[in-house]
Amino acid sequence: MRDMSDPVPALNPQPPSEAAAPAFRARHALLKRLADVVSLPASRVNAFERSVTGDLLVEMLRLAAPRERYRVAARLAPLAELPNSLARMLLRDEPPIAGLLIEQCASLSDADLAACARDTGTEHRFLMAGRRGLTEVVTETLIAFGEPQVIECLLRNTTARLSQSGIEAIVSLSRQSPDLCSHLLRRPELRPSGAYVMFWWSGAEDRKTILQRFAVSREVMQEVVEDVFAMAAEEGWQDPVSRKALQFIERRQRNRGAIEKSPYDSLEHAVSVAAADGLNPQVAAEIAYLAGIKPLTGAKIMGDVGGEPLAILCKATGMSRVDLQNLWRSIRRPETTQDGRVHPDWDRVQVTYEMLAVDRAQTVLRYWNWSLSSALSPALLKAIREGDDDALDEYSTPERAAMMALADNFGR
Repeated sequence: MRDMSDPVPALNPQPPSEAAAPAFRARHALLKRLADVVSLPASRVNAFERSVTGDLLVEMLRLAAPRERYRVAARLAPLAELPNSLARMLLRDEPPIAGLLIEQCASLSDADLAACARDTGTEHRFLMAGRRGLTEVVTETLIAFGEPQVIECLLRNTTARLSQSGIEAIVSLSRQSPDLCSHLLRRPELRPSGAYVMFWWSGAEDRKTILQRFAVSREVMQEVVEDVFAMAAEEGWQDPVSRKALQFIERRQRNRGAIEKSPYDSLEHAVSVAAADGLNPQVAAEIAYLAGIKPLTGAKIMGDVGGEPLAILCKATGMSRVDLQNLWRSIRRPETTQDGRVHPDWDRVQVTYEMLAVDRAQTVLRYWNWSLSSALSPALLKAIREGDDDALDEYSTPERAAMMALADNFGR
């Protein structure tokens, strides 16, 4: 995979110059006539004749000047049928020549395009990313090179189809290239699982978009499984599979059992103490337990630079605006600027709190808790520490989410 910091060459190929091309009239005429034969309809030339003519044309083009190859490519690009040997050669030619086929030739197969992507360079792949009607096979090949400029072009291409594995790969790449986030958020293939993970390294506007578009309600799930809660209770909540799923669906967010063991009277009490004394690891862990999330999830939320996750935590747990302010103060974040105006970060956090409904905030919070804690197997932790992005396919969706969102926490 190409290093994300490498410069991308200029992606504006121009037609080759005539200056260095020798004036061989016979060669020019012969190239034109052979290209005309290849262009004849099936009623005039059969497949074998077309193939033999194509082979001869390939041998001539190997020694021809770039401008001559450009003319032939321009003549052949609109064809519905093109000899394979000729297509392979022209696709691997200089970008201005190959670009004619990449952009115009409808007869190119997925195999032709994927092979071209593997055998050429960034400029070819950039041109390919803008081709109409790209399938998942080709887009996955392009994404695998990890070139931000190519991927941005691909995301802008509304006719290209992206697979879920391709989307997940781009979500992972967006951690090093945050500019991809806004383009990725416009793709219809992006699902909440990817958006919730990408939230952690997205900018303020992209975070707002994620919450507006992907913070979904669980109302339908709650309606269809309403009687299942009673069934699980009768069984003593012994089945870990159903228990975990029902914890995600249920309306209650706070951990009632944690109150009995807590030194604090309530979640609000713990937050007010943190506001007065400052947030330490012990109090932070207690707030997480009372809020019904794991300490690891709580640490990620309270350590976030933007601050919006604090608003999500407060809204999901039913805490008030005063509690949000106390939590903000507990991490010693500014509320006003030096000239006395509301600090932009604090203003943004308050807006986030107001814009979210409780149920939708709970969906985001519970997905974070699910993906950032319960999915952390020893193998996943090892992969995070070692930066083993190549092993992503071995893990489940929440495990992949945890790997990407927590990577920075382990010194990557």
